[in-house]
Formats: sequence, C-alpha cells, structure tokens
Amino acid sequence: MITDIPRFLRITIAGMLLVFAHNGLADTRPDTGLTPASIDHARQLRDLAMGGTMAWDIVESLTTEIGPRLAGSEAEARARAWAVRRLTAMGFDKVRIEPFEIQAWTRGAERAALLAPFPQPLEITALGGSVATPENGITAELALFEGIDALKAAAPGSLEGKIAYVSHAMQRSQDGSSYGFFGKLRREGASIAAQKGALAIMIRSIGTSSHRFAHTGQMRYAEDVAQIPAAALSNPDADQIERIARRGQPVQVYLNMSPESLGTVSSGNVIAEITGRERPEEVVIIGGHLDSWDQGTGAIDDGAGVAITTAAAKMILDAGKRPRRTIRLVLWGAEEVGLLGGKAYLEAHRKDLDKQIIGTESDFGAERVWQMTAQVSAEGQQVVDIMGELLAPIGVARGDMDKSGSGPDLTALVEAGLPSLRLVQNGMDYFDLHHTPDDTLDKIDPVALDQNVAAYVVFSWLAADSTVNFRSE
Repeated sequence: MITDIPRFLRITIAGMLLVFAHNGLADTRPDTGLTPASIDHARQLRDLAMGGTMAWDIVESLTTEIGPRLAGSEAEARARAWAVRRLTAMGFDKVRIEPFEIQAWTRGAERAALLAPFPQPLEITALGGSVATPENGITAELALFEGIDALKAAAPGSLEGKIAYVSHAMQRSQDGSSYGFFGKLRREGASIAAQKGALAIMIRSIGTSSHRFAHTGQMRYAEDVAQIPAAALSNPDADQIERIARRGQPVQVYLNMSPESLGTVSSGNVIAEITGRERPEEVVIIGGHLDSWDQGTGAIDDGAGVAITTAAAKMILDAGKRPRRTIRLVLWGAEEVGLLGGKAYLEAHRKDLDKQIIGTESDFGAERVWQMTAQVSAEGQQVVDIMGELLAPIGVARGDMDKSGSGPDLTALVEAGLPSLRLVQNGMDYFDLHHTPDDTLDKIDPVALDQNVAAYVVFSWLAADSTVNFRSE
C-alpha cells in the first residue's frame, strides 16, 4: 500500500499507480458538472497530499502553543485567536469568529479511595458538568450494577445512602460503533441513580484503555431530578472493585471532587472560506472541533481533525483553481460539552440552510481513512462514485451509501436536512486515548495524517466543483 512506503518515494509510486487507475475512470461526467480536467485536478491534489502536507505542523502548533482547550476556558479563547491568525496568514477568505454563549465548567480537585474491605487508592475523574461532592467528600457503601439496564431496574429508594457503581466494559471496534451504546451510561447514569436515591455515581470508564487513568466526557442532568456527583473510574480500578465484590463483602469508598460551574461565557466557531468562482452562495462544509478536554492536549480529539481539514483546504487554495462552490472550513467550538458549536451554526445559518450543499467533519482521531459512507440524492451519488474511484487507490473502500452522518458537529445540520458523507478512520485504538491524559501529539503518525488530507481534498474539491443537488427531494 502506498502509505506504508517511505514518504520520499510515495509521490513517484502514487503517480505510476494512478496512470493505471485513470484508465478505469470515465473521462467525462457531464451530468455532474465535473469535467475531465476537474477530476484530474482532484487526482493531482490527492497524489500531492500523499507525498506530504502541512497537517502535522498545524496540529503540532495547536497542541504545543495552546495545549488543552476546555470549552469556555481562556485556553479555548486563545485557540480561536490562534486559528484566526493562522488562517488569515494562509490567505483564506472571510476569516471570522461566529460567537455564541455557553455555560462553562471547570474540573477542580478529585480524589477517591477504597476504604473497605481492602483499603487502597482509586483513579477517578469527574465527568464533564458534574456537581461537586460536599467539601469533606462522601463516604458510602457501593451498590454494584452490571449495566445501565440493571440500574434502571433498581427499586426507587433502594440506593439511599449509597454510591451507585455501574460496569459494562466497552470493546474495540474499527468504526467505534459501540461508543453510542456504552456512552449512554455516562450521559444519563447520574440522573437514573439519583432517582433511586444514590448519593453519587461512579462508572467504569467509557473507553478501551487498560492504563490506570479514567476517561472523562460530558454528562447531563435530567430536569426535576436531584443532581449528584458523577465520576469515571479507570478500567484497572473497575476490575479491582469487581474482583473485591465477588468475595462477598461490602465495598466502601470515599469520593471527593470539587468541580465548579462558571456561568455564562463566550465560545465560538472559527470560519474561513475559499470563495466559489460561479456559485459562491453554495457552501461545502469541512472542519474539526477546536475545543478539547483538559486532561491531555487534544491532539487526536480533535487537533488532528483541525489539521487534516485545514491542510486539505490550504492545498486547494494554493493550487490556484477556485471550485464552483464555496468551501467553508469550520473549526467548531464547544463540541465536547454538547455539540454547541454545531447547534449555534444551525441557528445562525438557518435562513440559508438550502445553500449548505453537503458537509463532513474529521473527528475520529488520526489514523488512516478506510471507508466512505454517504447519504445523498441519486444525482449526488454520481459525484460520490467519482470520489470512491479516486479514493480506492489510497485504501478507502465504499461502505453504506444510505447512511446519514458526517461528524458530531454536523448532527444538527444533518437532522435539518444537510446531505452527509463520512470519511471513516480506523478507530480500533481511538478509545484508548479519547478523553484521557494520553491524548497527546506523540500518538499521531504524520503519514496517516497525509492520507487523511488526501481523502478530504478529493471530497472537498469534487463536491465544490460539481453542480449536482446532493439533497434528496
């Protein structure tokens, strides 16, 4: 495979391979607006990306100069300023911030310990949005549940004076498909436990790492239910508690956390464009989210996505040919705390929603793209087919062509009717790093980043230079 060969050889070999691949690609697609020259331009950009891009430099700059970027924090504001400076210097059109307000939260100190029957420390972290424990913490017996359904089945009042503990071990998958199911516990578990009378909840981390740190992530409180502290426990510590519980003795723990709500603060989406030459009002959206959790430096989640899509847009800009439609790069704000940037964008652009042609987001790490899925009109599928033909030589297979979804920040737009396409990365190890202190720059392979850029540059150019309506009427 091209991407396994040293970088200095890749351009030559890629070019030789695509001479043969070109023979299988139709020379003209008049019903899409894509000329042979336009398709060839996408191919050339792809090959150029496979030989090396600026994506690594972008993610290195973001994670080194800004570091962790918790939504609503001063660091997230510095990240927006960093992005505006960088995108302006790159020569993009209409670089701007579209601000919106959020309710900010900060972590504070956190500590837990097993008190009985076998005293020892525990590694925990507060879930995003959690309330604090009392100043002196909580000491209580654990009530253990195998999963969220078992917690739901507990009788009202049965957890009075106890801390709920819920375990269900998330497993690895290439497409990350189990995250939605297991993540429901993180999002809803506190309110379910509170309804049963619990003082607090501890959950096994929603992640696959065997390292002794906990995975954070946003949770939500239901209305009219008591708000109780919510923490994630590292997977090795979860294993330890479960082994101890099997010995048949009561398990007593101590939990102390001091997170704090900071009230209303500003966040924002950073936007830059390549203005279309013929249909500038029609917009193709790409991007990644600028905020991150506070434990690592937000390299794979989602500095990589910021870098991949910015580098792809910059390649198109530097090539000197403007597509028919506008390419809009959106670096989303406040994604981790509820997809707030995507929701704010929908409200700001609802009046011109019909001009949002198609979109996708890079927000699943930094490994290679292995599959493309889409949900577009029959007319739009012709363009997606061309994308597929150009992406197959770099290892991207066509998947489900009736599957909505183009990245978390675009969820609100997709639900409102935005056609979607997703370039699916290999996520087998993604949840080892996701929302943990291990989300750092050293986990990123620059060669894999370049393959991602190649995929995004093909999508961006062909979608923007086409004339098709991707929406199903």
